[in-house]
Amino acid sequence: MDINIFEKLYEMTALSNIIAEPQFLIMYALAFTLLYLGIKKEFEPMLLIPIAFGVLLANFPGGEMGIIQASSDGTVTTLDGTVKNLWEMSLPEIAHDMGLMNFLYYMLIKTGFLPPIIFMGVGALTDFGPMLKNLRLSIFGGAAQFGIFATLLIAILIGFTPKEAAALGIIGGADGPTAIYTTIKLAPHLLGPIAIAAYSYMALVPVIIPLLVRLTCSSKELSINMKEQDKLYPSKIEIKNMRVTKIIFPIAITTIVAIFVPTAISLVGMLMFGNLVKEIGANTSRLFDAASNGIMNAATVFLGLCVGATMTVDAFLNWTTIGIVIGGFFAFSLSIFGGIMFVKLFNLFSKKKINPLIGATGLSAVPMASRVANDIALRYDFKNHILQYCMSSNISGVIGSAVAAGILISFLG
Repeated sequence: MDINIFEKLYEMTALSNIIAEPQFLIMYALAFTLLYLGIKKEFEPMLLIPIAFGVLLANFPGGEMGIIQASSDGTVTTLDGTVKNLWEMSLPEIAHDMGLMNFLYYMLIKTGFLPPIIFMGVGALTDFGPMLKNLRLSIFGGAAQFGIFATLLIAILIGFTPKEAAALGIIGGADGPTAIYTTIKLAPHLLGPIAIAAYSYMALVPVIIPLLVRLTCSSKELSINMKEQDKLYPSKIEIKNMRVTKIIFPIAITTIVAIFVPTAISLVGMLMFGNLVKEIGANTSRLFDAASNGIMNAATVFLGLCVGATMTVDAFLNWTTIGIVIGGFFAFSLSIFGGIMFVKLFNLFSKKKINPLIGATGLSAVPMASRVANDIALRYDFKNHILQYCMSSNISGVIGSAVAAGILISFLG
């Protein structure tokens, strides 16, 4: 009798499953590593910590917290082994038959709801002033999207499907919500590893940008003083009323993107709406406060946990994941490289020279990339503060990556 009780207690725990499938230990190690990086090293803690905890929750056998991905025709195998069509199930049915995390995932993530909400918060926290003051530098944010499309082509050549390749390539935009949104639309089965790769490389911006700059730029180029160049070749365009311009800008961009790339409007539109309520001022201060604080924080919590929960043993431990990690690094690096090379090309034909560091910041990692570039510039000339110039390229990179995502979804979705 006592033996049966101990057997029952043992079977009740997750130990038997973990011993039978030691792959779970790899996932625990990954979760603990990500928690360490987020807590101790402070690498993107706002999202890395929820993602890491989601990985931990999803990989305890019997906990029923892992995401069950539906096949292309909507077929899923529920927790009791029944095969059902997901699109015919109500949300209460998903919660009952597939668990709490699947309920959150299919309601908030799979619908594409949370990434635009986070973009609204990002817009509310973004100041487009530096970009508007140096509008011509924003073209380098577009050039930095080179890594997305170059990686797309390479990934297809090595065996990824076009949709998987697009989801992999979007890591080059250095924008977590955009990468997640694109992956949800095109290759949801890769959501976990792509999100981890995107946020990990964003956290490594202070390492990757200096490395590539060192390999591609000379000391003379890095010493180009932008303020001196402005004095030598002053801009002929002057914005007289910056407040009015800042209010008109998000409305104009939303309209233009909605007309030419409508598939990008869910991201760009919400980004611009968040920015608009910020720039209007006191009349919309409550909207600004909600968008930039409570709503964004809640969205970030659920996004991180659900993304982490997609990283089950079966979904993560495979060669595809290794390819994503490697491909993501190339996408990220090629975007930085593309921005730098475009500045070099521009300087060949222009009297007014541009510091290549501005091209290196054409990513969506705002404002981290700009701060890193500014620190590098100051090493070569302690008077060469280029932060505001870099922000022009950096902020335009946010818009550029969202538009690139819209183009990919339009062609491949």
